[in-house]
Amino acid sequence: MTHPDRRTLLKAAATAPLGGLPWRGARAQGASSPANTIRLGVPVDLSGMYRDVTGQVSVAAVRQAIQDFGPRGFNVEVLAADHQNKPDVGVSIARQWFDREGVDCLVDVATSSVALAVNDLVREKNKVHLNSSAASSDLTGRNCSPNMVHWTYDTWMLANSVGGATVRAGGDTWFFITADYAFGHALERDTTGFIRAAGGKVLGGVRTPFPGTQDFSSFLLQAQASNAKVIGLANAGTDTTNCIKQAAEFGLARRGVKLASLLLFITEVHSLGLRTAQGLIVTESFYWDLNDRTRAFTARLRGQVGPTPGIASTHAGTYAGTLHYLKAVQDMGVAAAKASGTEAVARMKALPCDDDAFGPGSIRADGRKLHPAYLFEVKRPEESRGPFDYYKLLQTTPAEEAFRPLAQGGCALVRA
Repeated sequence: MTHPDRRTLLKAAATAPLGGLPWRGARAQGASSPANTIRLGVPVDLSGMYRDVTGQVSVAAVRQAIQDFGPRGFNVEVLAADHQNKPDVGVSIARQWFDREGVDCLVDVATSSVALAVNDLVREKNKVHLNSSAASSDLTGRNCSPNMVHWTYDTWMLANSVGGATVRAGGDTWFFITADYAFGHALERDTTGFIRAAGGKVLGGVRTPFPGTQDFSSFLLQAQASNAKVIGLANAGTDTTNCIKQAAEFGLARRGVKLASLLLFITEVHSLGLRTAQGLIVTESFYWDLNDRTRAFTARLRGQVGPTPGIASTHAGTYAGTLHYLKAVQDMGVAAAKASGTEAVARMKALPCDDDAFGPGSIRADGRKLHPAYLFEVKRPEESRGPFDYYKLLQTTPAEEAFRPLAQGGCALVRA
């Protein structure tokens, strides 16, 4: 197992003013003492294929939540680290943070394999896990925990929205190109269920090594040879953009083959450009231009990060989860929140959610945060009014329908 040293663990804190963000209010006498300090750890991808949808912008989103929360009489400190999308590295970082650095809560985490590995440690240490970027629906299913809240999206939601809509539009035969780790497996599994329920068929699939695959040409040729109408991309980040670019080079669209990108972020649309991405169907739970509140949140976060490939839904989920956790800490008291992550998460579930990124919402018994899901189509270049004006709304799925029904997940926290 790789054991990152302290320099690695704190590398993000060394490159940005992240550590020691004090917020001192009228009741903050002695606020710098450890007993009155909440420490947040942000283990994300700072250098790999998911750096644009997590990375430094996720760390900045945590800072923005602290700033928007305002002075409440206790101190908040932040550590960040690059887990390199490796479960063993992620667990080592989390263990050192819990045992040596006094971290109370992990935020974002990113990458399903890392999130699933860290989840058991968080429960063992009775800390809090606020997940935004990892997508596996198993986090609120068979691997659910009383110490975890899953924000933003999951594989069931993505499959429900994109998979069902594509089959209903005539794409009734599929071939999957799947990233070979927990996220890809879960996304393929969940989407297959919706395809079959809608009367479609899966003709085959291939699993691509993760991380490290850059050339998808042989996999795309296998998909084309299957004669499937739809190639389902059960991957994310640069894997997805490389697939889309290489499919365009092969002219698959001209041959009548449709790409179904099951998880595509605005950062990837920005990278691809509208000429390549136009017409793609995207499911999101956050878009910067939805309403006045989302625009205001985006403007504040952009003020911190400057030019970026975009503010993704994962960044919004990191912000919203952090903000709601701090509200729970204030409500129950710092000492109680530090003493029990289980009780802190229970308080989060008891409090109604409301923030500028997602609006009103709630957290279910299995840890699933509920909010609407939006099905978008990527605009044509001539339809866009300017930078990041990329989506047009096709349909909205209400919060109570967007995610897997509570009774179907197999979560042990759900009483029959």
